[in-house]
Amino acid sequence: MSYEILEPPALDYYPCRYGTSKLIFRGPRRDLREPYVAFIGGTQTYGKFIEQPFPLKVEHLTGVPSVNFGQVSAGLDVFAKDVFVQEAARGARVTVLEVLGAANLSNRLYTVHTRRNDRFLHASAELQKLFPKTDFTQFNFTQHMLIYLMREDENRFAVLKRSLQRVWTRRMRQLLHRLGPKVVLLRIAARPFAADTPEGILGYPALVTDDMLDGLSGYVSAIVDIPIEAQRGLQMQDGMAFDAHEADAAGVVAPPSVHTAVAKALCPVLDQLM
Repeated sequence: MSYEILEPPALDYYPCRYGTSKLIFRGPRRDLREPYVAFIGGTQTYGKFIEQPFPLKVEHLTGVPSVNFGQVSAGLDVFAKDVFVQEAARGARVTVLEVLGAANLSNRLYTVHTRRNDRFLHASAELQKLFPKTDFTQFNFTQHMLIYLMREDENRFAVLKRSLQRVWTRRMRQLLHRLGPKVVLLRIAARPFAADTPEGILGYPALVTDDMLDGLSGYVSAIVDIPIEAQRGLQMQDGMAFDAHEADAAGVVAPPSVHTAVAKALCPVLDQLM
């Protein structure tokens, strides 16, 4: 019999659960009976590899507990289906919703994993008809598939893109309606992306345009934008914790400097709403 000695994780995320939700969240766990600010989003909100993600930094700056409902690789579908998170958002003093991309959601053309929304599951007959030469069994991730389809036929991809953007807009309005009256939209452009990266090709958040965000202005209390320029010339990995095998994954998340910029931008907005 052999044994494998595992090293402790580089960072303790204090995993916890809340209420009836089946999701596991980043802790430490907060008491939802006390006033709090709710943070909903994907990998950036969760703070993968980050010792102090922006929800925690906001808590330190405002003195109001932050509840981190972020999920790694989440799209809108995760939160559109989680009734408990929606109820918790309605009970918060303010909810901060990270703008998630339009690629990672199930729609009439393809289906994604129910929790890890970046995982592509299968294409519909309609999408297979739109791209008849494509073998969709080769794809595991939505970004890989979309970039492949864009390069195969830009005109056909434009049809797919418009469909995803319409679904995203409709689903965002539905979700915002369920989150309560005080919601701040947060768009993070994590850093300048090379033209040949998924973020450089599809945009970041993927396929979400300024016009799409502007169309939501009547549904939210504020929109906070962290522009790409805010991260230039900063040390990218100070305050990050990851193992050697996680280096590639850590290289594509927003660095600690971005989390600091987000917290500083959010605080005056939250102060006005609270």
